[in-house]
Amino acid sequence: MSDQVRQLRVTEEDDGIRLDRWFRRNLPQVSFGQISRWARTGQLRLDGKRAAPGDRIEAGQTVRVPPQGEEAPAPKKQPPQRPRLSDDEVEFVRSLVIREDAAAFVLNKPPGLATQGGTKTKDHLDRLLDGLSEGARPKLVHRLDKDTSGALLVARTPRAAAFFAKAFSGRTARKVYWALVMDVPAIEDGMIELPLAKQPGTGGEKMHVDEAEGLPAKTRYRVIERAGNRAAWVELQPYTGRTHQLRVHMAAIGHPIVGDGKYAGQDAFLTGSISRKLHLHARRLRIDHPDGGQIDAVAELPEHFAASMAALGFDPSLGDLPLDEVKFSETAEGKRKAVSAAAKARRKERKGERRTRRRG
Repeated sequence: MSDQVRQLRVTEEDDGIRLDRWFRRNLPQVSFGQISRWARTGQLRLDGKRAAPGDRIEAGQTVRVPPQGEEAPAPKKQPPQRPRLSDDEVEFVRSLVIREDAAAFVLNKPPGLATQGGTKTKDHLDRLLDGLSEGARPKLVHRLDKDTSGALLVARTPRAAAFFAKAFSGRTARKVYWALVMDVPAIEDGMIELPLAKQPGTGGEKMHVDEAEGLPAKTRYRVIERAGNRAAWVELQPYTGRTHQLRVHMAAIGHPIVGDGKYAGQDAFLTGSISRKLHLHARRLRIDHPDGGQIDAVAELPEHFAASMAALGFDPSLGDLPLDEVKFSETAEGKRKAVSAAAKARRKERKGERRTRRRG
């Protein structure tokens, strides 16, 4: 055990993470119970001030490590070495960047490239992020389906990743998709609210509408142009983030996305020169920036989608519709405050009823 207080400085690599995670990275022999005891007794400090295990830390801060309850640091277990990227792979991933700053990259992901790996997926975007590294490794903060193209945000620091993750979970980020769908919706500007759940027997790889067990899911769609009654070009905005949400919702209302054989079988394909690939593209991403202001990025269409647009006579210049502002009541924080206010009002009402009964 160490018999001296140590003052350890937070590095750039650990900027933005929780204090308890910092201990796991740098002093793994110190248990969470020990960290909690130090916090309760005021021995755990950041820049001289009392700290808690869940506090976020910043590069340059000093962590006071108390003298008891720890052994000399054990050697860190080295993570497995990732295969080195080829020059062509580095050039490829850099060619996807459509915007970058100190906090983030925005990439235009091509269709057919998975966002993350899995049991049967060895070729994926996450593996290629080493090609964008300049210090800390960039981190994915959301996903796109393998066959969906378009704007994908990648955080450059742990602090930025935590900020963006909160924006996505709190529903303050806005995502706009373009899609070609079969036939033409009768309502040109509509809202789809159908709960979604994993479809039994598919191993979680397919979703379906489930009114009894599904999680709430909400999608807005707007028709931009139509090709007679054959197909329509629509804008889609997911107000929730369920797996395959846009694909399931459009199929559920009878207008599956062109090329989506997974959810509509042969009913998802157009004849003639129209590609059989999925026609779903993350056109625009707008999200608050950790240093103030916003990231607002637009991703150009992939080749197959652009060719189908031309074949159907659609004019891409008509597509970028005005984006509504996020209502505070629709964010996670706004909903929590609304629930809290309603509960407070009910308590006040019950309190008033008790007073009335006592007077009577």
